[in-house]
Amino acid sequence: MQIRHPKLAMTGANGYVGRNIGKSLQRKGFDIIGVVRRRKSSLITFGVSVISNDLSEKYLVSRLKGCYALLHLIGKGRQTIGADYEKVNVLLTKRAIELCKKAGIKKIIYISGLGVSKSTSFGYFISKLKAENEIIESSLDYTIFRASYIIGRGDPLSQILVKQTKNGTITIAGSGNYRIQPIFVDDVAEVFAQSILNKKFSRKVIDLAGPKIVTYNRFLRDIVSGKKVRIKKIPLQEAYYDALHNPRSMFGLDDLNILVGDFVGDHQKLRNMTGIKFKTYHEVLKSGTFP
Repeated sequence: MQIRHPKLAMTGANGYVGRNIGKSLQRKGFDIIGVVRRRKSSLITFGVSVISNDLSEKYLVSRLKGCYALLHLIGKGRQTIGADYEKVNVLLTKRAIELCKKAGIKKIIYISGLGVSKSTSFGYFISKLKAENEIIESSLDYTIFRASYIIGRGDPLSQILVKQTKNGTITIAGSGNYRIQPIFVDDVAEVFAQSILNKKFSRKVIDLAGPKIVTYNRFLRDIVSGKKVRIKKIPLQEAYYDALHNPRSMFGLDDLNILVGDFVGDHQKLRNMTGIKFKTYHEVLKSGTFP
């Protein structure tokens, strides 16, 4: 018989991470209410969904009563005039906290970014740090995950690489010797399940990073191995110029900042807390679930 776990709410349920985590948690016996925007609600294949534009609707309180935790997965990695970092990453986090308090939700689980720190100097990380601080000071129980690249079929990074692969050329900005620490989305789902049920995750900020640190250069060469794809390096200045002036650029300005920032995390702490045998990106590649 399947064990029934606490009921959960999830913002950003129609995003890549939300869709994958939601399906996994439902299989584990969690009931989930996905908070989505109307135009993408059809992507939800788990639980039930409730429509919200900005988490301020009064009916959300009654719909989410009885939920133990809110998985707050809404985030913005590229700014637009109508949706800047302050509005999405900070203001919506404040509203998520207010919603938890009104609905009696005890815990909030938040995805921040690997590399966020008090010494950060650019917009995306500043907004994520502000959001973290709002949660920490909220009096709610919390787990904050500072996430590296979460990989799996259809993830944002793989979509960029697949598109470039079809065009026959993958572009590397600069030397490509900056490092990344990708983590498999199925492993992330398992981590989330534990963070909901296990008190050791209470009031913690944890790096959500994979078991292997790899240069971006090596990572791409492993992806294109055996394929007729050319790897082209362009100067960083050219990459940034394109990101600034070309609305169709593969990477936005802060996408590049994160990529070339050489951010790595403490995977061993995560492994010790969870006991999970995390998949390396090589194993994910071999399984056919990335890119």
